[in-house]
Amino acid sequence: MRHMDDKNDTVCALATPGISSAISVIRVSGSKAISIVDSIFTPLSGPSLMAGKSRTMRLGTIKKGDSVIDEVLVALFNSPASYTGEDSAEIFCHGSTYIQKEILMLLFASGARQAAPGEFSMRAFLNGKMDLAQAEAVADLISSETSAAHRIAMQQMKGGFSRKLSEMRSELLNLVSLMELELDFSEEDVEFADRTRLRIMLDGVRTHIETLIDSFKLGNVIKNGVPVAIVGATNTGKSTLLNSILGEERAIVSDIHGTTRDFIEDVVNIDGTAFRFIDTAGIRKTEESIELIGIERTYEKIRKASVVMLMLDSEKEDSFRESIMKIADSPAFSDQILFILVNKTDSIEGGKAEMDRLCSVARSLSLESGLNPYVVMGISAKSDKGLKELKKALVSGQNLTFSGSDDLLVSNVRHHQALLLALEALNRVEDGMDNSIPTDLLTQDIRDALFHLGEIVGEINTEEILGNIFSKFCIGK
Repeated sequence: MRHMDDKNDTVCALATPGISSAISVIRVSGSKAISIVDSIFTPLSGPSLMAGKSRTMRLGTIKKGDSVIDEVLVALFNSPASYTGEDSAEIFCHGSTYIQKEILMLLFASGARQAAPGEFSMRAFLNGKMDLAQAEAVADLISSETSAAHRIAMQQMKGGFSRKLSEMRSELLNLVSLMELELDFSEEDVEFADRTRLRIMLDGVRTHIETLIDSFKLGNVIKNGVPVAIVGATNTGKSTLLNSILGEERAIVSDIHGTTRDFIEDVVNIDGTAFRFIDTAGIRKTEESIELIGIERTYEKIRKASVVMLMLDSEKEDSFRESIMKIADSPAFSDQILFILVNKTDSIEGGKAEMDRLCSVARSLSLESGLNPYVVMGISAKSDKGLKELKKALVSGQNLTFSGSDDLLVSNVRHHQALLLALEALNRVEDGMDNSIPTDLLTQDIRDALFHLGEIVGEINTEEILGNIFSKFCIGK
């Protein structure tokens, strides 16, 4: 990322993938954007681009010498009514990689430079077109692969999260202003900030911050996929189930116990929600050192999972209790959603009646062990029997749909960390008030909270932070 002092120059880049396609878009932004595009563009009719109106499109040609490179459309955006807040132009050309390259080379020769990753969004931020949280939501929107992730990104890009932060910062600024006014009149022993009102306001802000912090678990799950740990004894069909869900031979399937030594994971989109399935090593008694490491990692994956799928072998009913107890006794299992799957039901005699009996046994054993499974169902991972019903249960169990347009979810790790630091600062304020700490120390903690909330939206920033954030964007955005 170039230094911020270079932001007055003009940049250009492909805003569409650099591959052959029907149409490509080349974005140009900066003080000379329109004049540079005008120098290589010949309109089919009417005045030059320099005399054109903002937010209009012109048809014409781009030439290299006497040779026509392409017939294109050019859209004009005069400052400040553009994405970046600067004069901008977008060239819509045919999607040949040769045409893309030739137009970019003409723009470079005319005085533009190649934009760095995220530079257009950085310019939009620096020019006040969006705050930092909204700019990061642009990147999340581009990378969203499910409807749930898309909804979070759209909500944040519209400024819902930023407005809530602004409200909290405004309340804290009012508090700290009154308290600092007291310091100016300290010799007169005047109290401008009523301590009862101060506590009420602090409690309100802290509650909002805690709600946002608590939402991170759900927001992060929606963004990165619901972690689903497939666990159970060896040779119960865990790897077969993973392969069936993914629709490919992702995991090695074998009758040999202990084949899966480490976890294997992949993401599947089910009805607009991403699920990250994790095939873990089978849990059993073993002295084999590598397998023991795999089993330990299984417990770690259980700890981090939102859903735990316990696989039972329908052919080994006598092993049900032991498998269920290993989950019930595991400190890694707490409030995860539990699915108990009785596998290999296509090979048992007695059909549906026997399958129902085995599921009833599994449910009774789990309830005796203190577990309350969300689902107990029979499946056949090998023949895909019950797979459709399993996917439906997964979606309903997660309940990841928004209840309304006012839902605010934190999905960004940087935002989550800043909120935690802000909450720590406000907790220090409350502790300080309980222990009659001097006002000047209380105001410093409130200002710490303001600092961390301001970091999220970019009201407080450093070039290093900005460079790190925008360098992760795609080129052209």
